[in-house]
Amino acid sequence: MLTLLRLIRIVFISLRYRLDELVLSSIKHPIAYCLLRIVRFGRPPRVARGVRLRLALESLGPIFVKFGQVLSTRRDLIPLDVAAELALLQDRVPPFPSDQAAACIQAALGATPQQLFRHFEVDPVASASIAQVHLAVMHDGREVAVKVLRPGMLNIIEKDLALMRALAGVVERLAPDSRRLKPREVVAEFNNYLHDELDLVREAANCSQLRRNFGPDTGRANLLMVPEVVWEYTTTTVFTMERMHGIPVSQTDRLRASGINVKDLARTGVEIFFTQVFADGFFHADMHPGNIYVSDAPETLGRYIALDFGIVGSLSEHDKNYLAQNFLAFFRRDYRRVAQLHIESGWVPADTREEELEGAVRAVCEPYFDRPLAEISLGQVLLRLFQTSRRFNVEIQPQLVLLQKTLLNVEGMGRELDPGLDLWQTAKPFLEKWMHERMGLAGLRQRLDKEAAQWAQMLPQLPRLVHTALSRPDSLPSMNAEISRLRKAQEQTNRLLMVFAATVAVAVGVAIWALAGQ
Repeated sequence: MLTLLRLIRIVFISLRYRLDELVLSSIKHPIAYCLLRIVRFGRPPRVARGVRLRLALESLGPIFVKFGQVLSTRRDLIPLDVAAELALLQDRVPPFPSDQAAACIQAALGATPQQLFRHFEVDPVASASIAQVHLAVMHDGREVAVKVLRPGMLNIIEKDLALMRALAGVVERLAPDSRRLKPREVVAEFNNYLHDELDLVREAANCSQLRRNFGPDTGRANLLMVPEVVWEYTTTTVFTMERMHGIPVSQTDRLRASGINVKDLARTGVEIFFTQVFADGFFHADMHPGNIYVSDAPETLGRYIALDFGIVGSLSEHDKNYLAQNFLAFFRRDYRRVAQLHIESGWVPADTREEELEGAVRAVCEPYFDRPLAEISLGQVLLRLFQTSRRFNVEIQPQLVLLQKTLLNVEGMGRELDPGLDLWQTAKPFLEKWMHERMGLAGLRQRLDKEAAQWAQMLPQLPRLVHTALSRPDSLPSMNAEISRLRKAQEQTNRLLMVFAATVAVAVGVAIWALAGQ
């Protein structure tokens, strides 16, 4: 009964915001066109489709808001105007009551917030679709931020996800572009994201890993600050971390007033991104301005601060290698190499014609290179490349979509800080250095050091393994005899089949002759 009521509410809100018109307008069929004329009552809606979709998702509640946030990252699937509007869904969810947050903390940690902390702020400082954050001070004086999962989220999402799967099935059957849009796969991807974000221990582990990647012993501590996890106050529903003080990266006037060089800050942001991607293969994939601050403390002035680690991306060594070579080929306008890399990496089918793919890549990139370098968007180039590659049956990998989305965020923040930021020239030396270290003697030495422990265990066993292999009876004659026997059996079977076929043919011929004689 509750599911039916929820479905009725979804239908009501869809009609209220004219989402039926949005669906019908994407179906190129005479019947859909007639229905579209009926639902429009002869005139199109006054509000843009992206705005209507965003408002509908906000009305449907936190799960649909989160779905809109995730969908906004799939710019390879949805129109850009819709994706830009859905990106506005960040931090637009009303907070849940503070007494519920206190009850969640007590259930998770076994004591009330007043017992656990010297001071606990009842009103949340931030509220999102999955959780909200309260500031607190621990008994030892440490300032912390306590992230609390919205109560009852698991039951809510399971019901809403079931409805989303059903709606995706309907869209898949009706929409002519469903093969490309893959609504069921999008819902499945959202399901994975959502369940990952519902486990705050996983988010805490992401935070801890990123903090370790920029720790004092890495030589990168001057680039990025990541809060320390308070593990004893962290569970699947409560995440307690060090409180970070700073200025939102989007508030450029405050940054300048604090004495921070915003042009240097823009270039540092690009360095941080490429360091995460190519040096670590592990990157913060939700780098919108609400999650990135800049320290204004004298001892760490101008250092980036990362927050919210629910969505991270991971790249294999294979992905990193091909991405770096792709970027360098772009910088050098070597479109044939870009095409070759796509085929070698398996991103396009092996039978793809290299010259045809090269021409498509050239058509995407050349219009951008005719502009001043400071006006070229590397994220937009990747986006256009993803869109062009549909005709070559490219299956876009989720980690690459996350990478492209994050690159757009980094580019947007960098250009807001410094409109003249040349991302290409900032990134090119970094990539060339990374490729040199990877392909040169330094890279060989690093890989040998990495494999040394495993080889140290295997080398003492090699003489015994070689002796065992050499002393083993030669099985080649028996294998040849078995192959010969199988070949003879196959030939005998073929002869029997030929005799049977001939017998059937004669029988059919006789039957036809007898019928003709009658």
